[in-house]
Amino acid sequence: MFDTFPVLRRTGMAIAIGAAGLVFAGCTTTTPSKSPAASTSEQRQSMNSAANATLAKLYEAAPQSKDLVARAKGVLVFPDVLSGSFIVGAEHGKGVLRVGGQNAGYYSTTAGSIGFQAGAQSKAMILLFMTDDALNKFRNSSGWTVGADATVAVVNIGANGRIDTNTAQQPVVGFVMNNGGLMAGVSLAGTKISKLDR
Repeated sequence: MFDTFPVLRRTGMAIAIGAAGLVFAGCTTTTPSKSPAASTSEQRQSMNSAANATLAKLYEAAPQSKDLVARAKGVLVFPDVLSGSFIVGAEHGKGVLRVGGQNAGYYSTTAGSIGFQAGAQSKAMILLFMTDDALNKFRNSSGWTVGADATVAVVNIGANGRIDTNTAQQPVVGFVMNNGGLMAGVSLAGTKISKLDR
């Protein structure tokens, strides 16, 4: 007699995986990036558009950030940093560095974590290099790690919606956002950033 239980179990698993894919696809802070088959110029064009959208969302979430971005010597935007974990986690994303309002290079970010967490999520990360020295150290490094090469002061937004002035005066300032807005209490320590060859 034909056993239908394995067939039902496989069908249920396929439905669950498909549903999870739809849920995680909706967890991005920006529009999905181009497929791996897209040309380098298409990927960069998509990344530039996503960076613009990310900055627009930042200005909406924290209007005071627009002045901070304008004063920065360099602005590094990672529109879509994907993370997934089950006890051991990893995250990866690509972004663009802008200096003087112009694209000055493309970078990747990676980080790992260990903890009892499961699932996947997407976040956007913006780093502001507030001094020439901080920007030059970043651009001249062969691989730059938060905590080892520089400390990133993740911005705190007060109850009045204003940026903490002490944080804003640090050499490297960071913002982290997800679909719910700015994330508080986030540590970027151990995040590694490397320049993309092409």
